[in-house]
Amino acid sequence: REAMLEARWDDCVEMARDQIREGAHMLDLCVDYVGRDGVADMEELAGRFATASTLPIVLDSTEVEVLQAGLEKLGGRAVINSVNYEDGDGPESRFAKVTKLAREHGAALIALTIDEEGQARTVEHKVAIAERLIEDLTGNWGIRESDILIDTLTFTICTGQEESRKDGIATIEAIRELKRRRPDVQTTLGLSNISFGLNPAARILLNSVFLDECVKAGLDSAIVHASKILPIARFSEEEVQTALDLVYDRRAEGYDPLQKLMALFEGATTKSLKAGKAEELAALPLDERLKRRIIDGEKNGLQADLDDALTTRPALDIVNDTLLDGMKVVGELFGSGQMQLPFVLQSAEVMKTAVAHLEPHMEKSDAEGKGTIVLATVRGDVHDIGKNLVDIILSNNGYTVVNLGIKQPVSAILEAAQEHRADVIGMSGLLVKSTVIMKENLQELNQRKLAADYPVILGGAALTRAYVEQDLHEIYEGEVRYARDAFEGLRLMDALIGVKRGVPGARLPELKQRRVRAAAADTVVEERPEEGHVRSDVATDNPIPTPPFWGTRVIKGIQLKEYASWLDEGALFKGQWGLKQARTGDGPTYEELVETEGRPRLRGLLDKLQTDNLLEAAVVYGYFPCVSKDDDLILLNEDGSERTRFTFPRQRRGRRLCLADFFRPEESGETDVVGLQVVTMGNRIGEQTAKLFEANSYRDYLELHGLSVQLAEALAEYWHARVRSELGFAAEDPADVEDMFALKYRGARFSLGYGACPDLEDRAKIADLLQPERIGVHLSEEFQLHPEQSTDAIVIHHPDAKYFNAR
Repeated sequence: REAMLEARWDDCVEMARDQIREGAHMLDLCVDYVGRDGVADMEELAGRFATASTLPIVLDSTEVEVLQAGLEKLGGRAVINSVNYEDGDGPESRFAKVTKLAREHGAALIALTIDEEGQARTVEHKVAIAERLIEDLTGNWGIRESDILIDTLTFTICTGQEESRKDGIATIEAIRELKRRRPDVQTTLGLSNISFGLNPAARILLNSVFLDECVKAGLDSAIVHASKILPIARFSEEEVQTALDLVYDRRAEGYDPLQKLMALFEGATTKSLKAGKAEELAALPLDERLKRRIIDGEKNGLQADLDDALTTRPALDIVNDTLLDGMKVVGELFGSGQMQLPFVLQSAEVMKTAVAHLEPHMEKSDAEGKGTIVLATVRGDVHDIGKNLVDIILSNNGYTVVNLGIKQPVSAILEAAQEHRADVIGMSGLLVKSTVIMKENLQELNQRKLAADYPVILGGAALTRAYVEQDLHEIYEGEVRYARDAFEGLRLMDALIGVKRGVPGARLPELKQRRVRAAAADTVVEERPEEGHVRSDVATDNPIPTPPFWGTRVIKGIQLKEYASWLDEGALFKGQWGLKQARTGDGPTYEELVETEGRPRLRGLLDKLQTDNLLEAAVVYGYFPCVSKDDDLILLNEDGSERTRFTFPRQRRGRRLCLADFFRPEESGETDVVGLQVVTMGNRIGEQTAKLFEANSYRDYLELHGLSVQLAEALAEYWHARVRSELGFAAEDPADVEDMFALKYRGARFSLGYGACPDLEDRAKIADLLQPERIGVHLSEEFQLHPEQSTDAIVIHHPDAKYFNAR
């Protein structure tokens, strides 16, 4: 309010962003203030929110003109808060005027259970008014049930008055009955009224418990400050039970839950709730407190504790004996599944901050240190997230890391190893081709007689433990090991350095043997030729769609809201961010992690991407006439002559599938159509992730990088849907987005480098056809797309086209 009165509009926008970061799903915008020009204020703020926020806006005003001003400034769909029957439902009533606005602007409506008699208090009255509202809005105004949000109202149960004791139960049961009758109607609630009269700390408890009960009854949304709701697990069992007893009016002789709740929180404040953890930390001995700060990723108060520790111990001892001990616990928690990757990186940030604070107090020493590793992504590979995570974990566990970056030839790796007197070399790569490069690099070390000097750790998605620890171990004349993740890399580094320096008990882990299944004697092997062009059983009589144009088109300036719904949250939260439930079953579930960590941080990042203009989403795509011949897909010129040719591998057994089979054979006399596309997120988002890594903002780096990769996939899926629409069979798409992510639509989008089309060299042909430099995408000598957040695809319309491995 004060910011609005002083016309500090940017501060108002920042408050909205705070709400987004704290987990809001919609933003309620109310500018009503006596003596102010509400229309002007609403135009100012709604106009700013339209571009500064990615969330839907709830326009909240008693004045119809103010609501109209907001609706005219917002580009997307809004929600109006609210309508009711307080002054009836006649043509001049506020209900009629606001509902007319909602219909004209396609807005959703919050409808309160208030009629001419006043606010409904009983279950029966609440449901009766709700039914009247729904019938009126759908039957007379054409508002869809799913666009109606019924607020069954709640009143404080904290006055001690007898008539208010059952109000919480009435609200819960009204929600339950309404959802039973009208499952498509949405429900909402001005939640905080329930706790009016209690002190702020007690209100957080009661609001949180009451919300949990309402959600169980079917509540869809609540109007509440997201940061003022806490997980039930944060409260003691006694506190939760007392709140439940108050909600359900479980008084007994000598027991009033209201009095007990007030006693439990006597003198407590919201600050004291937050201070509880700080007080617990402060009560620990100094060494234990520093260790706990590393484990918890807690920076507040860190420097003061380090300064206290420096009065009694050398800086190096603090690092080696206390801080590294904390990082060891972090590694153990991660290894047992009790700590998520984002929190590991948060701990690493605190470790980095602590070491930076202590460094000026460390005496220069000629000692060899804990050990040095040279890290690099191998030649031809631009993927560096895995390598950088290894850098973070090793460097914050006391090792010196020389991170060379991406696309490093073996000569540069060896030069750095010799210059920095490295103990170990680490090589990373995501691509299948990178596994071949790693093998060549090991052979180069053999030829230079350097294998005995440099143990090698290899990692990357395309590698397997058996390939490294058997196949590559057989050819390498030194030690080579596989690291599944950064913490296995840390354990290997500890072992390699320990063995090298003769630490008692130090030894390398045993090499893992490949498990070979004995072939069953009665296994029937299909008698089909190993080689040749024997075609699969893919149908050749499917209808060929007509494209809207031949050739290519460039689309730039694609807005985030157009493709954000195609973001696969499961792939982001599990695959990129590493959120998962502990294997022990303790701690929060995956679903709880998504709600408390995943989605709030995702919303904040999406908002930042948009407001900081970090996205440059663009597409170049096209349709080309084609035919197939044996294992070849032949793209044609307008006159029917050959323009270019792709040769794809064929399965040697089974159905003997080959991508060429999904197009009309040349001898059929018919011409088919193939789609090609390249999509990109642009350069700016990659530059931002690099800045975060350099600034040691490890968690932000991981999350922004992972999001940028998944947004590129979302854009590719969105454009594939556009192609299906242009080719005339989008109606066959499933209605459920999860089915879309499960690829249950017609056709498929095949990216180069994967099982059915593994030859990256074919990218040069796609680049020649689409000219992706028009959207800022370039192909390297190693056939990698730059920026990294770019992807290409061959789009096939055939109904039988699904992913398969050809080799």
